[in-house]
Amino acid sequence: MTRFAFELHATDGRARTGKITMQRGEIRTPAFMPVGTAATVKAMKPESVREIGADIILGNTYHLMLRPGAERMARLGGLHNFMKWDRPVLTDSGGYQVMSLSELRKLTEKGVEFRSHIDGSKHMLTPERSMEIQRLLGSDIVMCFDECPRADRPRDEIAASMELSMRWAKRSRDGFDSGEEHAARSALFGIQQGALDEGLRRVSAQKLVDIGFDGYAVGGLAVGEGQEAMFGVLDYAPEMLPKDHPRYLMGVGKPDDLVGAVERGIDMFDCVLPTRSGRNGQAFTWNGPINLRNARFAEDQEPLDPTSNCSASRDYSKAYLHHLHKSHEILGAMLLTEHNLAFYQALMQRMRDAIAQGSFTAFAGEFRSSYFGK
Repeated sequence: MTRFAFELHATDGRARTGKITMQRGEIRTPAFMPVGTAATVKAMKPESVREIGADIILGNTYHLMLRPGAERMARLGGLHNFMKWDRPVLTDSGGYQVMSLSELRKLTEKGVEFRSHIDGSKHMLTPERSMEIQRLLGSDIVMCFDECPRADRPRDEIAASMELSMRWAKRSRDGFDSGEEHAARSALFGIQQGALDEGLRRVSAQKLVDIGFDGYAVGGLAVGEGQEAMFGVLDYAPEMLPKDHPRYLMGVGKPDDLVGAVERGIDMFDCVLPTRSGRNGQAFTWNGPINLRNARFAEDQEPLDPTSNCSASRDYSKAYLHHLHKSHEILGAMLLTEHNLAFYQALMQRMRDAIAQGSFTAFAGEFRSSYFGK
C-alpha cells in the first residue's frame, strides 16, 4: 500500500488542487483539517466530521501527552481506535503549546522543560520524545518539533530560534526514521521558520529540503502579525518549498485567510476558529460572519444556508439558534459547530472546483465581494 504520495491535478496561477494518498485514505487539497485537540473535535461526533466533508483531522501532542498520556493511548490501541476516526490524523509536535501555555519552561539545545498547565507536573519535550509520542498516538502525518517565536522579537533572536528549529528538524527526522513500522506507513513534515524575514525563511527552507521531508509547513504565522503581514510572507515563502510536495499553513484561519493563502500556493490548513466560534454563537456564511446572540435574530425564521447539504445549516432557523445560545443550551454549540465546519469544507470544495476549472481568480473576487458585502 502507498505510504505517502502527493499529486497535483491542476494549477491556476499559484493556486493548486490535488490529492494526498495514504494508507488510511485520500486527502483532497486544498484541505482544511478540523482541530481535534484532545481526541475530539469539540461538540462533534467523528462520523459527523466525516459526513460534512473532512478527509483528515488534527490532534495535539502536548494535550494528549498530558491527558490521557501517550503510553496509555498506545495501550488503548492508538488515537484512531480511541476516538473512532479511521481516516488520516495529523499531529502537531507540541512545541507551540509548550511555548504558549506553559508559564514555567526552560528552553535548551536538548528541548523544553516545562510544567503542565493542568497539574503543574514537570515534563521534558525533545525532538526525540515528540516523535515517540506521535508514534505512540499512531499519527499518520507527524510534525517536526520546533520553536515558534513571536514575530516582533529582535532579528537575531528569530535567527537563533530558526537555526535551533532546523537542528531539531534533523533530530526529528532521525527520531521518526527510527520508528520502523510506524515510519513505514506514516509521513513526516518539516516546518519553515523565520517569522517575517525573507532571508531567514530562505535559509530555513533550504535546510529543510536538504534534510528531506514528505511535506513542508509554513510555521510562525497567525501569531498576531495580522493578515497583511502574513500575506506578505506567503507572497514568497511557499515558492521556496518544493512544488511536488504539499505545503501546509499552520493555525490558519478565517475564511478570507484561506482564500488568500490558496491564492499564494498553500495546500493544507488547520484552525480552531470554526469550532471555537460555533461554541460562542458566531456563524460563518457566504455573506460574512454573523453573531447569533444578536437580538436582531430573535425572530428570524430563515436558516443559515437553505442550499447547504448540512442539516444544521439548512433545517434550523436563526431564531432557534439565537434562543439556544442565549439559553446556553448545548445543542446551540453543536449545531453552530457543525454548520461552521460544513461551511469551511464547502469553501474548500468550491476552491478545488474553481482551480480545476481555471476560474480561481474570478471565484476569489466573487467570494470577497459577497463575504465583505462590497
